[in-house]
Amino acid sequence: VITLPHSVNVYAPQQGFVISQYVKVGDIVTKGQPLYEIDISRNTTTGNVSATQIEVINEKIANAEDIISKLNHNKEETTISLEKQLKTINDSLKETNHMLANAQAGLKKMHDNLSSYDKYLSDGLITKDQYNYQHSLYFQQQSTYQSLVSQKMQLESQVTQLNSDKITKIADFDNQISSQENQINDYKNQLVESNANGNIIIKATTEGRIESLAVTKGQMVDKGSSLAQIKPTGDIEYYLVLWLPNNSIPYVKPGDVINIRYAAFPSDKFGQFPGKILSISSVPTSRQEMSEYTNVTNGTNQQELALYKTIVKIENKTFEYNGKTLSLSNGLKAQAVVFLEERPLYMWMFTPVYKITQSITGPIHD
Repeated sequence: VITLPHSVNVYAPQQGFVISQYVKVGDIVTKGQPLYEIDISRNTTTGNVSATQIEVINEKIANAEDIISKLNHNKEETTISLEKQLKTINDSLKETNHMLANAQAGLKKMHDNLSSYDKYLSDGLITKDQYNYQHSLYFQQQSTYQSLVSQKMQLESQVTQLNSDKITKIADFDNQISSQENQINDYKNQLVESNANGNIIIKATTEGRIESLAVTKGQMVDKGSSLAQIKPTGDIEYYLVLWLPNNSIPYVKPGDVINIRYAAFPSDKFGQFPGKILSISSVPTSRQEMSEYTNVTNGTNQQELALYKTIVKIENKTFEYNGKTLSLSNGLKAQAVVFLEERPLYMWMFTPVYKITQSITGPIHD
């Protein structure tokens, strides 16, 4: 007898021992709810391997986080220093531009005045020395102007260089920080793996009722050991899985009604129960699939026959007996009476004769 959905068996994924049990038989659990905690770590003379690995990895993570904190501090200090230098140079550049504008205006004014001094000299209003002195002032002003132009270009070059240095240094800090963050992520992955090699939580794979618990706290388990069985709750349908031999397949089809006898409910007390065939496999069932059903009889005769998996819908899920209500459960063993064909009694009597006749008949030609 099976249910849809099936009952779920929970197995241990690795060898270890149970350190915590979170549920008891009869509890209703939800999918993902913890059932057991199992310690799968290894211990040596120096201590627990997983715990030591976790401690070392946590130290690496702490060191990397400390490096990131220092890098962020240095990045901030470097940025502030470069901003101060940029402000100083920009202020100097602003002042230089102001001085350059004044020098240019003065130079233009002096250049305009020189043409007047040429006329003053020709008219005898000024001496040659005065004239030369004005030209000397003009050339000095021109030299000052050129010096300011050169200073402006130098300051602009410094601003460009500082901006470039700022971008480069910040990018360098960001790269170092990213590298440390990547290392932290690697350490966290190692931490997850180390935790997985320490304690693991066994969770319910579906919602339902805890039918049985195979182990208790402190008990050792091997890989594949059964831990718990969960019976689904809600609207559950019961079905019977039959294994029909190949000589019965021509006489059985979906929709046929059969009689069911449960091993747990003897037919002499409870009688037989009806069932309806839902499906019949078109290919023989493999031995691997049959081995999954622990209550299948693996007799020699059955192994020699090709068996076909048949699903039967069960009509009665509960039974009344001596004032008690009895229910079906997953895994019950049952036998079924399958009605193949109807023949007159004399045909059954002559069946051996038919077989002998077929054996001595020659080849059949179309």
